[in-house]
Amino acid sequence: MVAQQLTYNGQVAIVTGAGGGLGRAYALMFGSRGAKVVVNDLGGDTKGQGQSSRAADKVVEEIRQAGGVAVANYDSVEDGDKIVQTTLDNFGRVDILVNNAGILRDRSFPRTSDTDWGPIE
Repeated sequence: MVAQQLTYNGQVAIVTGAGGGLGRAYALMFGSRGAKVVVNDLGGDTKGQGQSSRAADKVVEEIRQAGGVAVANYDSVEDGDKIVQTTLDNFGRVDILVNNAGILRDRSFPRTSDTDWGPIE
C-alpha cells in the first residue's frame, strides 16, 4: 500500500524565519503541497543583525518556479500583526502558522550576557 501524501490545497501558511534552514524547508514543503505561503524573514544573520530581503525573495521565487503561490514579508516577528496583515491582504485568511524564527546563540548558559538575552526576549 502506498501512503498518500498530506496536501494543503487552498490553505494559507505563514512561516517565520523562512529564508533558510528549517523555515525554508517548511515553506517549500507547504508550497509544493498546495498551500499559499507567506515567507517571512527579517534577513538578519544568525546573530539577529542586519536586514535584507534577499533570503525571503529567493524562497518565494523557488516556490513560484515550482508552480506554487507565495509572497514575501520582511517584518520582525515582534511585529506579528504586520505579518498577519500581509497574509490577510494577499490571501484573505490564515490557516497555518509555523513559528520558526530564531537567533543562534552559540554560548553556554553561564556565559550568556544580559545583552545576549535582549533580542531573544
